[in-house]
Amino acid sequence: MKKLLLGATALTMCVGFSSAAYAEFTLNILHINDFHSRFDPITGSDSNCDAETDAKGECFGGIARLKTIIDDTRAKYDGANSLLLSAGDNFQGSLYYTTYKSKVVSDFFNQMGFDVVATGNHEFDDGPAEFMKFIEAAEFPIIGGNFDVTRDPNLAGKIKGSIVIDVGGEKIGIIGATTEDTPEIASTEDIEFHDVIQYVRGASEALDAAGVNKIILLSHIGYTIDQQVAAALPLVDVIVGGHSHTLLSNTAEGAAGPYPTMVTNPDGVEVPVVQANQYGKYLGDIAITWDDNGVVTKAEGEPFLIDASVKADEAFKTELAALLGPIEEMTSQVIGTTTAPLEGSREVCRAMECSMGNLLADAILDRVASQGATIAFQNGGGIRASIDAGEITVGDVLTVLPFSNTLATVQISGADVIEALENGVSDVENGAGRFAQVAGLKYSFDLKQPAGSRVSDVLIKGEGDAWVPIDEEATYTIVTNNYVRGGGDGYGTFAEGDNPYDFGPPLEQVVAEYIAKLGGEYTPYTDGRITEIK
Repeated sequence: MKKLLLGATALTMCVGFSSAAYAEFTLNILHINDFHSRFDPITGSDSNCDAETDAKGECFGGIARLKTIIDDTRAKYDGANSLLLSAGDNFQGSLYYTTYKSKVVSDFFNQMGFDVVATGNHEFDDGPAEFMKFIEAAEFPIIGGNFDVTRDPNLAGKIKGSIVIDVGGEKIGIIGATTEDTPEIASTEDIEFHDVIQYVRGASEALDAAGVNKIILLSHIGYTIDQQVAAALPLVDVIVGGHSHTLLSNTAEGAAGPYPTMVTNPDGVEVPVVQANQYGKYLGDIAITWDDNGVVTKAEGEPFLIDASVKADEAFKTELAALLGPIEEMTSQVIGTTTAPLEGSREVCRAMECSMGNLLADAILDRVASQGATIAFQNGGGIRASIDAGEITVGDVLTVLPFSNTLATVQISGADVIEALENGVSDVENGAGRFAQVAGLKYSFDLKQPAGSRVSDVLIKGEGDAWVPIDEEATYTIVTNNYVRGGGDGYGTFAEGDNPYDFGPPLEQVVAEYIAKLGGEYTPYTDGRITEIK
């Protein structure tokens, strides 16, 4: 329906009729994505912010500040049409989630008044049963369409792919979509994921046929895929995205693109795509205007940086304080110090060698070297935070490693090691978590080459610690974490290897004991074990 109307609209504009002849509708969309249970403020490097640093005004975000800015912005739009959306990944990433699981998310999100929340891949980290608890506790709809839950006893009948809501007398269709890679990076059990573009095409056509001509895709598929969807489908008007943690802005230094990023669809209409970074550090704020044919005529806005100028909501601060007892007792223990910041940001550790990746890979290799392991793999997606210079606490390590993974080993051939490395660099462009931080190994990769043929110069330590080419016929004992060993992040070569063992000590314990073994003081470093060929 909308496609047929676009031609007439374009013609009218060409011959000079005033657009005032059309009844316009403007919707103010507030949005977050990839919150990852970061209920406390964070530093500029996304690590935990202590009370002293926060008091100096040097920290960002936190659920209490997020509550304030959402309430203040809604008040600014009082009498206007607005929605509050989350594009998913609200689970996993802090000790609040480790301790209280989905309940802490639903408790706070219910009070914040979200209108619609998308399903992120991390909502499956503890399996469909935990996700079901979130859905049942939520006082807002949670949507996710391109996956089939009919065979899962927990989620069957509990989640919709799209929803129509009334805002200011207008029907707004909102479609959910989650990354197709979810089965590789979470515990989805019997849930099957399908092609995003095909699903969204069908869902948008169904909404259009039902007379809904204002359609939002609330997606958790990443900035690059969002743009591909916008370019492929004529009926999606706006995409509010997540998954890639992308900062879009017209003013912020280092932004990946403008806010909104405009993408031309098959009918020649520009579709706004927005995303608001990560961890509740920004609140996205976009105003979308449609004409009465359901065609977007204007898209304006800018994400708001939630810094110390935003006063934290006192009620939320009180609620958080009440949750801290069990967490603080466990996490306040100091395990050592670091002489410089440990770099654990996703932007670095999913694209190149990083100092946090070296620490983790070195630590797990050291733990089982006496058992014959010679190569360590640590997926970049398993690294969730940086650690600032100074004391390292149990809480810091648990924030970096929030997934409760255990040490795991497996035996594979040298050819399979190369195949695993190829998997690791196969989706660097989209910031995929499969990027391999390593120890006992050196390799180079070239992003100018097609995925599957990017890796070269794979070296291992030989006699006298000399670096020698890997032997593709030889068998190597690999150490990693149980998630990757089981095939997570696309590492099927490990799932098919020989003599697998997934029940070693928790990774956070291995790291703590490694730092203690070094005397309690650690100096971060990189040494060229991973090289990108430019």
